[in-house]
Amino acid sequence: MTASGGDTLRDVGMNIIKNRVNDVTVLDIQGVIKLGESAREFSSYLEKVLNDETGPVMINFEAINYMDSTGLGELIGYLQKFEDRQRKMALVKPSHRILALLKITKLDTVFKIFDSREGAMQYLTETAA
Repeated sequence: MTASGGDTLRDVGMNIIKNRVNDVTVLDIQGVIKLGESAREFSSYLEKVLNDETGPVMINFEAINYMDSTGLGELIGYLQKFEDRQRKMALVKPSHRILALLKITKLDTVFKIFDSREGAMQYLTETAA
């Protein structure tokens, strides 16, 4: 795997670190995504990736402590926007609490969720047969 670039957004309660690995945009998100500034920044950052980057996107949730319905709504909206542009999105290592939220809302059937970066990378880099 080759990594390039590196961009960091720091917000009150949330950090986003962006890298490119094998033509995949990898977002490592830390902290909380909730109503207010962090949800707006999360949305703004996904919009920037949507418009300024190409290829699939991996969102690493391993260090997300909390996400409310506003953050979840932003994630759902951007999944649709990425799919509209024929771009894959994968979620990696959501916490037990976030995974439970995704299961309760049945969104675990909508999002591609992986326990490892390697599994997500394999899915994101495979070509359609």
